[in-house]
Parts: sequence; C-alpha cells; structure tokens
Amino acid sequence: MAIWYDEVFEDKIRYGLKLKRTLFVGQSPFQKVAVVETEALGKALLIDDLWMAAEGEEKVYHEMIVHPALTTAPSIARVLVIGGGDGGTVREVLSYPEVEAVDMVEIDGMVVDACKAHLPEIGTAWDDPRLNLVIGDGIAWVKDASHGLYDVILVDGSDPVGPAVGLFNRDFYEACAARLKPEGVLVTQAESPKLFFDVHVDLVQVLRQVFGHADPFYQTMMIYAGGLWGWVYASRQPRRFEIIPERLAHAEARCAIYNGDIHRGSFAVPTYIRRALAAKERP
Repeated sequence: MAIWYDEVFEDKIRYGLKLKRTLFVGQSPFQKVAVVETEALGKALLIDDLWMAAEGEEKVYHEMIVHPALTTAPSIARVLVIGGGDGGTVREVLSYPEVEAVDMVEIDGMVVDACKAHLPEIGTAWDDPRLNLVIGDGIAWVKDASHGLYDVILVDGSDPVGPAVGLFNRDFYEACAARLKPEGVLVTQAESPKLFFDVHVDLVQVLRQVFGHADPFYQTMMIYAGGLWGWVYASRQPRRFEIIPERLAHAEARCAIYNGDIHRGSFAVPTYIRRALAAKERP
C-alpha cells in the first residue's frame, strides 16, 4: 500500500508526495522537524508538517534567494543569513570567492542536525572556514550592534507562524537596515502571493518604507502549494539590475536555474500585485 504525505493549507488545498520512507522525526522546543524520502523529489525536509526543501527542487529556492543579491551588491565580503537550517543558502553564498565571512543564525539546532545527518546533498558547505554557524535568535542578533555591519543580509525563514512570526514585521526589518552597510542589499523570502497575498503585499510595502527601494521577484516552486513563490529585494538605492558581469558568470557556470535572463524576468510583477501595491502606496 502506497504511503502519501499531504500538506494541507487552510483545509482548502492539498499538496502531496508519495513517500518511500521516513528518515527522522523530532520535536524541538520550537517545532516539529521531519526528514522523509519521496518518490518524486528525493529526500525532503518538513517543518510542522509543511514542505520546506527537497533534493529535487531546492536549487530553485536557494539560487533565487542568493544570486540576485550577490550578483548586484557592490561588496559581498560579509554576509548574514538568518534561518536557512538546511544549509542550501549558505552553500550558494560560499560559492563566491569574494565572500570572506558568513554569519548564519538559525534558531533551531534540531533542523541543522537533522539536515546534516540526512540531507548532506543540500548542505555541502558546513565545514567551510568562512562560515560562523550560530544556533540562536536572528531577531536578537540583528538588534545587537556589536555584530557590526553586513554587505548582504538574506532572510531565509519559514512561514509566518511559530518562531518565524517575528521575521515578518517592521521592527525586525528596521533592525536589519541598521545592520546593513549604506550600499548593502537585503533579500527575504516573501511567501506565496496566491496563498499569503496580504502577507506578501504588506511585506513589500514595509520594506519600501524602511529601505526606500524594495521589489518583489518570483519563480515557480513545485514543492510549495500555490506554485508561484516570492522574494523581495531591498536596498537604499535601486540597484536590482546592476548586475556585475564577473559574478553573473560565476553564478551561471554553477547554477541549475539562475541566469541573467531569469534575474531580469523574475522581477516582472503580475498585474494584480501591482494594483495592490499601488493602492497601498496612495496617501
């Protein structure tokens, strides 16, 4: 008898994958953590029974959260990653020789341990000497001025529930702006514009208020219910298309999804989102 796992959204939408076996299940102080092996997408991470990452799909997410920022930021010497416990985001960041130091702050050590043990194909940079892994609260981290300033901040959190709730408010992003160099870039995951429409639009608007410039960008994600996934690129200058050729060449040589055309095309905003943002921007 086949075993399927269905992620259910608000008792209205199901997204299911056929399982081969369960590799790990644990309950941390923050959330339920599981790693399973699927027929279609290989091994996958679930948090609170929601699909987070899978071997056969993760490059879409991790390449899109990293490379639009790292191919355009004037400097990428010092990077902060908040969340990202599967290791895919820091893997992409640390592929750049220009990166000198990465602080990765993940609140749940169980996520990191489970992914190191069962998803080593995703997290391949854990032993890079440039990586400083901190098991702690990313919100508290950015509020602490002693950590200095960063060239790039990447917010790789989960949905706005549980420990990730605080990653979706203005206070947090004001703290991030204070930890970012004047020419720095922030990119955050911004949910499905179909399933989390209000969260998505509100987040873009908050980031525009905090940074002055913030633009959503999109890519399709098979593993996430809703299909279309969003991120937001924020900076104090409108530099999202100021792509540095040498860094783009580096990314294109290694990436499965990201390239220059994907970069530019991903910032095309669907009309219904444009209208919503325009309405919110009226005085």
